[in-house]
Amino acid sequence: MGHIQDRWYNKVPDPKNPGKTKMVPTALHGKGLRYKVRYIDPNGDERSKSFPDKQKNKAESFLVEVESDKREGKYVDPNAGKITFKAQAENWLLGYSPDAATRQTVRSRLRSQLYPFFGEMPLSSITPAVIRKWLGSLEEQNLGGTYKAVLFEMACSILNSAVDDKRIQANPCKVRSIVRPQRQVRKVVVWSDERFQAVRGGLPERYRVVTSLGAGCGLRQGEILAFSPDDIEEKAHRINVVRQIRVIDRTLVFAPPKRKKERQVPLSSAVRKSIRDHLKAYPAVPVTLPWGKPSGELVTVNLLLVPESGELYTGDEFGKVIWQPAFKRAGLTYMKRQDGMHAMRHLFASALLSQGVSIKALADYLGHADPGFTLRTYTHLMPSAHDSARAAVDGMLGE
Repeated sequence: MGHIQDRWYNKVPDPKNPGKTKMVPTALHGKGLRYKVRYIDPNGDERSKSFPDKQKNKAESFLVEVESDKREGKYVDPNAGKITFKAQAENWLLGYSPDAATRQTVRSRLRSQLYPFFGEMPLSSITPAVIRKWLGSLEEQNLGGTYKAVLFEMACSILNSAVDDKRIQANPCKVRSIVRPQRQVRKVVVWSDERFQAVRGGLPERYRVVTSLGAGCGLRQGEILAFSPDDIEEKAHRINVVRQIRVIDRTLVFAPPKRKKERQVPLSSAVRKSIRDHLKAYPAVPVTLPWGKPSGELVTVNLLLVPESGELYTGDEFGKVIWQPAFKRAGLTYMKRQDGMHAMRHLFASALLSQGVSIKALADYLGHADPGFTLRTYTHLMPSAHDSARAAVDGMLGE
């Protein structure tokens, strides 16, 4: 059990009053802090904390709290919180994800948004007031709601790891006075058939097949650029989506699809014909890239989309050099939020839903981990049940 030492006075027997004591000033009287709380931590080491004169009640409360935390397994070494937010974040990042590209993205966000504000702060100094100030700074930058939510979730996760490591007692992001930024939910806007055909026509013939893979199979941009005719199962009328192209440390690599979720997608006759026609004019080219990371094992794949120069485009380069100019050639205005290559996945989803394909099947085809996400994203595109409901009621009532 800990105790409180009074550094300014000692209790000594009172010679004038046998059996009683009196307070006698020590050599330290009036120097430094008066009360020193001494206690043994869970590791058996002696610890102490000092309080000034007239704060004995605070010293007693601190000792009671320490002993209570020790019994309940909540004790945190006061010195543990001296580690900086950046040091904790770097440790947190080690176990965040084995995916090199994901780690690269997270590290970029740490450097641009979290470290400039929190980086050198001791963990123990990050209070709810500090979190509110940081959220205010994000607001001043006029960042999007979803991006702010992502940054907040990162900060919260890092501080959770500090709680787990017993560096702080509680996560300041989780108090009731903190209002968490909310992700923005935008309704998907599906292209008209006329817009799709115009963009398709605006693409150079060598790259027109991307519209078949995007709108006809629901592939992501990186999956389209990494597509190989060898991924086709002719007898089963389907394709295996097993890789994408990513950029890690400025190096092109092959990598598994998003969240490492390989999948199979039905192959329609129209898409199969489009691929065959493309191959007659532009045969597949073997391309060798490292797998997963720049230092990964070299893998050779026969790719469908290889520029005449033989040098592959990154996704960003393909967008700027091939995709966006197609809108200008088609006489269309490119709108950043709704005209990226992702728009073809929305077109694919809309087409399947209009034909009665289930949300569960669509989620599998799109590579979504959670069908609930697919439902939230595309529920407004599902055929209305109102007509069926009215007909059912009319039938029941005999109308």
